[in-house]
Amino acid sequence: MAVDSLLLRPLSPQLRLLSPTASSRGFCSQLQYHKKCNTIDKSWKETVAGCHTNKHMGLRIERFTRSNGWRHLNATSEHSLEPEPEAYTFMKLWNILLSSLNVFYRFSRPHTVIGTALSIVSVSVLSIEKFADFSQPFFTGLLQALISALFMNIYIVGLNQLFDIEIDKVNKPTLPLASGEYSFRTGAAIVSVFAIMSFGIGWVVGSWPLLWALFVSFILGTAYSINLPFFRWKRFAVLAAMCILAVRAVIVQLAFFLHIQTFVFRRPASFSKPLIFATAFMTFFSIVIALFKDIPDVEGDRIFGIRSFSVRLGQKPVFWTCVCLLEMAYAVAIVAGATSTCLWSKFPTVLGHAVLALILWNNARSVSLTSKAAITSFYMLIWKLFYAEYLLIPLIR
Repeated sequence: MAVDSLLLRPLSPQLRLLSPTASSRGFCSQLQYHKKCNTIDKSWKETVAGCHTNKHMGLRIERFTRSNGWRHLNATSEHSLEPEPEAYTFMKLWNILLSSLNVFYRFSRPHTVIGTALSIVSVSVLSIEKFADFSQPFFTGLLQALISALFMNIYIVGLNQLFDIEIDKVNKPTLPLASGEYSFRTGAAIVSVFAIMSFGIGWVVGSWPLLWALFVSFILGTAYSINLPFFRWKRFAVLAAMCILAVRAVIVQLAFFLHIQTFVFRRPASFSKPLIFATAFMTFFSIVIALFKDIPDVEGDRIFGIRSFSVRLGQKPVFWTCVCLLEMAYAVAIVAGATSTCLWSKFPTVLGHAVLALILWNNARSVSLTSKAAITSFYMLIWKLFYAEYLLIPLIR
């Protein structure tokens, strides 16, 4: 037969890749070609259908296409052209890991995580009185505060997403719970685990200022979001603003400073000029964040009965109120820096706050209040100014 004679001839270099050993010649006596298939040319671009089932070798060849090349080749012999199973498994696991980390990254609301981390580091540095204070106990105490506070931060933002799923489908559809990447049960498990770990670290450390910071943040964060009678304070503009102000302006400044000052350094509690300045300035900033965060979310808040200031007063009045409050805060900071007796403190604080005030004003004038993307981008700029302020606060003296 023509096919048998073909198999007895020396194989072309292309077909030799698919050939079994010499002892298996004639193994494909029942080979059938599809009517539309041609032989392989030198460029391997023609279509081939080979032996779909082979009792001796288990060789299966499927269609070769111009776009895909060999789409599937499966053989039980040593000549299989499939990727190595170990490499394939590793790449698959790696891609799954990256995807999972990306989803969790978005769930954790990274701009709030960065803000919490910078604020704790900055306030902790205020307790440094001499260079020798940069010691192992200081860095240990700082790490304990950071980890426990970041875990509590993830609990708070995660809990808010759990009870805002329908709202976020309108306002923030890319968040994991709103998009369906996390189920409600998965989200509940994550926030529960992080709350337990946060309190667990605080309890093991044994610092009362740290424990109080975690406890008050837990209570306010829960009352802000949870949908129970007398709670879900985010529905009420003043209560919502007070929750954010209490955590960002008071608890972070005072409790974490006292954690380092009294628990780590074993010094008496004191309220220095830098600490008072940080608390006062962040009071302004926290009010701005509490007001501005609702400006991009007017549509969903109005649908679901969240009576924010932006819903009640309109986006434009709230927007310019926030800008003016921050400019006032920067003006006070410039005066505070100018009255400092330390030259190394005077110039960076005056110049730094002047630059930040100018950046804020220039960007505010160009924002289109009819564009949600533009408002959201400006909100992220406010968070960046928030980060920058915590870099300047340790220089206040």
